[in-house]
Amino acid sequence: MKITEELVDYVSQLSRLQLPQEEKTAMAVQLEGIVAYMDVLNGLDTSGVEPMSHIFPLKNVTRPDEVVPSGERKALLVNGPAVKDGAFLVPKTVE
Repeated sequence: MKITEELVDYVSQLSRLQLPQEEKTAMAVQLEGIVAYMDVLNGLDTSGVEPMSHIFPLKNVTRPDEVVPSGERKALLVNGPAVKDGAFLVPKTVE
């Protein structure tokens, strides 16, 4: 695939980069190399390879749910600036 300076301008605009003219030419050559390498990878036979998200086999390592008592309501409400009916009072934000 031929990478033009217009395509480099477009990509640099998307990435919010301002490239000087001499860097645009170098960037076009580098992007052509990247695309050429992707074509090499696309040519590989991966029909027998299982898709994976990590190179190491990972499992979900969350802890099991456990019911534990929370803090006492009265003790928690002491920290609030305004309390009414067992809850914090906050200013109204929606009309």
